[in-house]
Amino acid sequence: MAIDDTSQNKPYRVLARKYRPRTFAELIGQDAMVRTLTNAIHADRLPHAFILTGVRGVGKTSTARIIARALNCVGEDGNGDPTPESCGVCAHCTAITEDRHVDVIEMDAASRTGVNDIRELIDGVRYRPVDARFKIYIIDEVHMLSSSAFNALLKTLEEPPEHVKFIFATTETRKVPVTVLSRCQRFDLRRVDAEKLIAHFNTVAEQEAAKVSEGAMALIARAADGSVRDGLSLLDQAIAHAGIAAGGEVSEEAVREMLGLADGGLIYDLFEAAMGGSVEDALNLFNQLYDAGADPAIVLEDLLQLTHWLTRIKLSPAAAEGQGISQMDRERGISLSESLSIPSLGRTWQLLLKGLKEVQSLPSSAQAAEMVLIRLAYMSDLPNPADLVRTLKNNSVPAEPSKPAAAQTVTESEPTSGLFQEAPPSPDNGGARMVGGMGPNDPVTQPSTQPELTPTPQSLADQDPSVHAANLIQNFEQIVGLFEEHREAILHATLVTHVHLVRFEVGHIAIRLEPEAPSDLATRVSRLLSEWTQEQWLVSISDEVGDPTIAEQRDAAEAARVGRATSHPLVQAAIKTFPGATVETVTERTPDEFTEAVDEDRADGEIEEAET
Repeated sequence: MAIDDTSQNKPYRVLARKYRPRTFAELIGQDAMVRTLTNAIHADRLPHAFILTGVRGVGKTSTARIIARALNCVGEDGNGDPTPESCGVCAHCTAITEDRHVDVIEMDAASRTGVNDIRELIDGVRYRPVDARFKIYIIDEVHMLSSSAFNALLKTLEEPPEHVKFIFATTETRKVPVTVLSRCQRFDLRRVDAEKLIAHFNTVAEQEAAKVSEGAMALIARAADGSVRDGLSLLDQAIAHAGIAAGGEVSEEAVREMLGLADGGLIYDLFEAAMGGSVEDALNLFNQLYDAGADPAIVLEDLLQLTHWLTRIKLSPAAAEGQGISQMDRERGISLSESLSIPSLGRTWQLLLKGLKEVQSLPSSAQAAEMVLIRLAYMSDLPNPADLVRTLKNNSVPAEPSKPAAAQTVTESEPTSGLFQEAPPSPDNGGARMVGGMGPNDPVTQPSTQPELTPTPQSLADQDPSVHAANLIQNFEQIVGLFEEHREAILHATLVTHVHLVRFEVGHIAIRLEPEAPSDLATRVSRLLSEWTQEQWLVSISDEVGDPTIAEQRDAAEAARVGRATSHPLVQAAIKTFPGATVETVTERTPDEFTEAVDEDRADGEIEEAET
């Protein structure tokens, strides 16, 4: 492991720089790449251009410098050939390590993106190295170069002089033109797994005379996310946070506080409360974490991570015995995973993933997180999807109570005269707002023509289990009612407001979609209908105009009802008596209901007179 000697006269160097690898042997987690490069150097089969890819902090730039040292190293005696085990003491190794070698040119493409910068580089390619064996160009973040810069580089990259080597490093290979990639030998640097990171960080901590607990080191390795540099930076911060100079120790609690993570035990408690359907306990635990400084998004990320962990050990209990697994994760994780099913964990993952996006996009993140926990708690008692499919196949009704079919909504108010009820005055002109309640003898009283969703086949099948639901479907309104009963709220609303029926036959529906409707609506409706009825349904898209939407039919029917009521002579007389009054709602009653309302109205009037 490379360690720079420090003294009191030298400024402090962060761990990420102090323990930067200088040889292939010091690179961790990149065995495949090291083996390939080592064999290539021994066999003298070196490409003229390398491209190193990988996430940040896995060692791309460090690998580029290691390659530069390996190619230019001359050994301690000054007569050596290229070697994968550079000596580290010759003039070339020393100069490259200190970033002052005249023949090793490093360029940051993020700050020098233009074609002029590349032309300056190309002008120097034709000159031989001043002192070294190869002139090496290291271009970091190469994907940041402009298109014209890439084009200017292509010819030189395809046929460079024998004394020139190019080494590119990037985190975004998709942004590098294919013409450039095809001229380079590509090496993918992998994320370093947590076990190797923990072992490496423990070695660094030992050399720094720092005490770090097992749980704290596991948190640092997890937060590093496969990046050695990020992990060393976090370790450096944790050592300073714990005050190692004063004899302190880096504890798990200190690292959680430093990273803004929620307490691991409380995360388990929160998960158990939510999955157990205890909304109050879940919200109290969340508020406890929030008051302690935990970010709501981090809390949901921890719950997602816990869901993934429980799923892993549910499928493979041996995963709990791996290195770096805390005792709490091992014991509580195994215990909790035994009480949950894979479908339940899958639904939890999807809900938390969607909720995390809401929390990250909304200004009131704490409130959004609470709503996610509430949904999670109420989701916990939903039936298993496999059980629902099984009950549908058996033509039986799920244990969960079904939602009643949609019924006509009317406005009811206490009658004051037996014919009209006076509503609050209009804010515009002080006029009264009339709500009509027509009597049985009035000539305009007719049965409602507003389209109602007739009882759905599923409702009728509930009443008579011997009747198959598919045999009871007679019209499109029943189809729409099925979507309401099965709680497909979005699809139900779309069918009501954005779909025009063109033709209806049992087993085949032709519809025209408005632009607001999703393009895959027909496929989704067909699939769900086939599942619910156990019969094949074809839903096709037509260009014909078709019928008005159900919502338009309802609006037209209501407008007709109000129009008929408004044209009634008594209503016209009332409107003339109360200028500005309008008919807002028509409440239709049967003769018995009307007689009962009149009797109640008269009784109320007699009581008022008696009291007077």
